[in-house]
Amino acid sequence: MEFQVDVTPSYRLWARAVGAPDAPPLLLVMGANASGPTWPAALVDRLADRHRVIVYDHRDTGRSTWAFDEHPYRVADLAGDAVAVLDAAGVDRAHVVGMSMGGVLVQLLALDHADRLLSATAFCTSALGAGLAGGEEAPPLPAPDPRLLRLWEHFTDERDREAELDWRVEHWRILNGDVIPFDAAEFRAMEENCVDHAGTHRNPAAHARAGQDGLDRGAELAGVRVPFLVVEAPEDPINPPPHAAHLAGLIPTATLVTVPGMGHALPSAVLAPLATALLAHTSR
Repeated sequence: MEFQVDVTPSYRLWARAVGAPDAPPLLLVMGANASGPTWPAALVDRLADRHRVIVYDHRDTGRSTWAFDEHPYRVADLAGDAVAVLDAAGVDRAHVVGMSMGGVLVQLLALDHADRLLSATAFCTSALGAGLAGGEEAPPLPAPDPRLLRLWEHFTDERDREAELDWRVEHWRILNGDVIPFDAAEFRAMEENCVDHAGTHRNPAAHARAGQDGLDRGAELAGVRVPFLVVEAPEDPINPPPHAAHLAGLIPTATLVTVPGMGHALPSAVLAPLATALLAHTSR
């Protein structure tokens, strides 16, 4: 079931629900500049065996409104969008799972909207106030791989469709890490699907330009009472160890689980162990 969600007068989001309508709801929150179809269908289907799985396109991605230049916002504002998606889906409380920037948004939800969460999960992310979400007082944790920093310098370069797909595949190659073999065809097919879904190969990189204020709240995580799973991706080139352990150490309800070989990507090889970890958490 597809549906639309008005989150501000200027932004309407696209969303989709999969699975039995009466199953426990589970909301998937994707990372920066990535639309809902970035979640692998095999993972969504596996989770939908037990849950009503809801995916959506962030602002300025996929089939949602693209209007950042006219109507800018903060990264923190996107946490409220997740609540609006739950409201539109008629969901009072849900299990919420976030990847990368989505994991930052899940932390904000655990702080500001705990009454809407059955459980929380974050992976491939950093704690509020740390890493890419950090400020001047950020703890001394590893920075992103220099190869990524060089590639990000060309994030918004003008490219035709094929060149953009080539760039995105190379991006995923580095994000995948150096342990699990990288299947370029798998990620190219995923990105072709994302481009077809959006109707454009353009990427405004809006979330990279969005305001960072409101994210320096790491100390508040000590007050989280929602059951919280942190999945460590040991080969993550953006948030390598000990980022996950640092996040888990800030949250009194956190459980830390490692998916061996996982980087900052969702290749087929990690889907089964990741789904197992997620479902074990939600079943508790």
